[in-house]
Amino acid sequence: MGDEPLDGLAQLRAMMATGRGGAPIVELFELALVEIEAGHAVFEGTPDRRFYNPIGSVHGGYAATLLDSACGIAVHSRLSPGQGYTTLELKVAYHRALTDRSGRVRATGRVVTLGRRAAFAEATLHDGEGRLCASATSTLLVFDRPAGAARDATTSRGTSPPAGD
Repeated sequence: MGDEPLDGLAQLRAMMATGRGGAPIVELFELALVEIEAGHAVFEGTPDRRFYNPIGSVHGGYAATLLDSACGIAVHSRLSPGQGYTTLELKVAYHRALTDRSGRVRATGRVVTLGRRAAFAEATLHDGEGRLCASATSTLLVFDRPAGAARDATTSRGTSPPAGD
């Protein structure tokens, strides 16, 4: 007992419980995984002037990072032990500019379908007042991880893999 590989949802719940295992980009952007259920993930962040582009609003990459993370982690939550994933395609639509006045933004991702080799997910990004700012659809490759790597990264005694892809 204690050496069983964890499925994706258990890995993510362990990461949230310990506060360890987040991806460096999540730390850099000061994002937080705040909700996780099977096929559902929510990230939050607060954009500020550090993320501005030359035209005076938050760079689209900030929203894309939140949306990609929400889609990816929603898929991660449905994976079996020993499976991995990576984003193949991310389509983002920007509905409203983010600024340092947008407040705490919330990206909610959900799995649309999950197959043996591909997953499809979607996400929305709302500002602090609940207004839709961006939306995304994502295609993700699902693959088997090498046996040793999967076991080392996903046992109940080890640390969980990083959030995002």
